[in-house]
Formats: sequence, structure tokens, C-alpha cells
Amino acid sequence: MTITTPPRASSPSSGFGTRAVHAGSEHDPSTGAVIPAISLSTTFAQTAVGQPVGEYEYSRSSNPNRKNFEDMVAALENAKHALAFSSGSATTAVILQSLASGSHVISVSDVYGGTHRYFTQVAKAHGVKVTFTPEIEVDIREHITPATKLVWIETPSNPTLRLVDIRAVATAAHEHGIMVVVDNTFLSPYIQNPLDHGADIVVHSVTKYINGHSDVVMGVAAFNSEELFKRLSFLQNAIGAIPSAFDAWLAHRGAKTLHLRAREATTNATAVGHALEASPHVIAVNYPGLDSHPHRAIAKKQHRNGMGGGMLSFRIRGGHAAAERFCQLTRIFTLAESLGGVESLCEVPSSMTHAGIPKEQREAVGVFDDLVRLSCGVEDAEDLKNDVLQALERAVAETSNGNGTNGVNGH
Repeated sequence: MTITTPPRASSPSSGFGTRAVHAGSEHDPSTGAVIPAISLSTTFAQTAVGQPVGEYEYSRSSNPNRKNFEDMVAALENAKHALAFSSGSATTAVILQSLASGSHVISVSDVYGGTHRYFTQVAKAHGVKVTFTPEIEVDIREHITPATKLVWIETPSNPTLRLVDIRAVATAAHEHGIMVVVDNTFLSPYIQNPLDHGADIVVHSVTKYINGHSDVVMGVAAFNSEELFKRLSFLQNAIGAIPSAFDAWLAHRGAKTLHLRAREATTNATAVGHALEASPHVIAVNYPGLDSHPHRAIAKKQHRNGMGGGMLSFRIRGGHAAAERFCQLTRIFTLAESLGGVESLCEVPSSMTHAGIPKEQREAVGVFDDLVRLSCGVEDAEDLKNDVLQALERAVAETSNGNGTNGVNGH
């Protein structure tokens, strides 16, 4: 008698952690391996012309590891489909390339520097115009034209942690048949699911929280529309900006602990945020997990359990010099770009991730020269808090002794 084992798959009703561990991770039917093998083959045998042995023909078009990873992300974002790309920037590029020449896009003003660069320097090369607005919920209808095809949101924004009411923007956009894209990189699928709030596409730099170990560069988009799947999967194949099988395998492995890492990062960022808020050396703290955040009500509505995530930023007394010195004096936080890894990082956006944005545009949305951005990892909260406080004390003391300025705007 043959005993058959039922397939082991998480259902949509399973909890997040169960889906993270099991979605896209079927046991190997021939060996019983609980972790899928890495399929490095670029091509797959066919039994006859145009008849591949399985569902794969060529790895640019599709690969077992990429498919497993995409299935997992779709499960975590409550989506029908997900498509992986070689980077978060490639994901942005493919979505914008899907628009016809002459299309118009409305974007929040304070977006990731790479997104701003693409919108202002690349999109216009294929005839797509982008309008930036700092208060998208308030004035979206004023910016909509007959050519508007897409609205782009970051919530929280990078690096000022402003929140956007996704449902409010989606309602206004959908009245005109306009798609809404939400960059969910800062929170991850564990803390926020934009599709549940009316967005049409959710994108991530997988490099950050989904992979979580600072060893993969990748992007992903998730959505429900069959028409979008047809259009974007065609471009995924035609443009070919796809991740390697090994990177897809690594990212899939990393995401299995996303819920654990996101919770710990939130705990740590909350502790650091409270410490910064109480410090006389700090002008202002941007963290949606604090009751002082101007959009705290949105966080309670859109984020899992009102969590703030692992990212925060603050303005330091002593201007740009103090901001730079702070990042040199931390002992646990590493001065580096990127975010969302197990290790804590710090940076000065005006000179690093957002240096390509003109100063007046940066400052109009709160990216002053004295702003420091922190990515809290999964170290012990008390150690991170003490590290921030000692670096603050020393940086402000040093720069107030003739090495910097005390201007609150960092001029």
C-alpha cells in the first residue's frame, strides 16, 4: 500500500509567521528535503520542441527559486501575484516603463533619493512626467489631469517618517481610474499590507527588511490584478532585470524570520525614540511609534498593532557637523547607507542617500543638514539606547567647542 503525504502549504488564513516559514517551501517530493534546493541551471530540458519537462524553460523567464520567493511574498502581502527584480530601483523602473509615453505620475515629495532620481532624470526620457506634492491626501485632486495614470506613495517616507493615509489617496485616485503604488520597504509586509488599504501595487526593496541580512540586492512588486501580472511579467522577462537563483534563495531564507526581526526592530526603535525625545541635544524626533508623531493616528490604523517599525530619524543640535560627528562616534550603530538588516546603521541623509536632491527641495520636506537617520537592528535595546546617548553627548559637546554650529537648521 502506498502512503501519500498531503502537500504542506500555508493557507491564506494562516498567521503571518506560519506563512513566512511555509509559503513557497514545499518539501522536495523525491528527497524529502524541507528546504528547496538552489536551482542554478539557466536552461531546462524539453521532451519535444516547445514542450519543457516542467513549467520552466529559461531562467530569465522563470526559475524555481525565484518562483518560490515570489509565492512567499504574495502570501505575506495578501496578494495573488508577486514578481521579483534585480533591485528595488529596477522594480520602480519596470513599473514606470509600463506606462505609455505622455503619462503623468503624482508622487509624495519625500521619497527615497533613488526614486527621486529615477522620476526626475530617467522617467522623462520616455515621456513620463512626475509631479511632487508634500500633502498628497489634501491636494491629490488638484494635481490629477487626464494624463495621470499612477500615484506613488512612500509611507513611512524616507527619511522623515511621514505617513500617508493609503485608503484616502486610493479612494481619490480610483475615482479617476488611476493606479496607486505604495513603497512598503520601511515597514515590511509584517507591519503593513498596503493592498488591504486600497493600493494596487506594493513594492519593496527586498535588500532591506524582507531579506534582512545585508547580503542580497533585490526588489519585488505584489498585486492582485491579472492584467497587471500579464503586463509586468512581460516586462520582467523582456527587460531582464531579474535576481539570480542564489539571491532569491537567500532572500526566501531571510524572510522566514521577518516577523521576529520586525518585532525586535520595533522594540529597539521605540526605546531609542523615547531616549532621543528626552534628550536636550535633540531638536525633533521622527518616529511613528511615538505618540508625539503627527500621524500617529494613521499608524494605529494602518500598522499591525500600531507598531512604528525599526526606522527613525532625528535632528541634532549643532548642525551638520554634529550630525556627522554623531555617526562617527557610535559604537554599535555602523555609519553606512541601507537599512533593515539585523545590524543597526546610521547615516546623514543630506550628504548620503539624499545628496542628489537639491538642498531647497530637501529642506522643504524636512531633510535638513542636521538630520540623522537610524535603522535599528536586533541587538539589545539597552545597548542601542546607551550607544545613541553617548554619541549624542560627545558629538554636541565637540561641535559646540568651535568645531561646528549650534544653528537648528544646520546652516
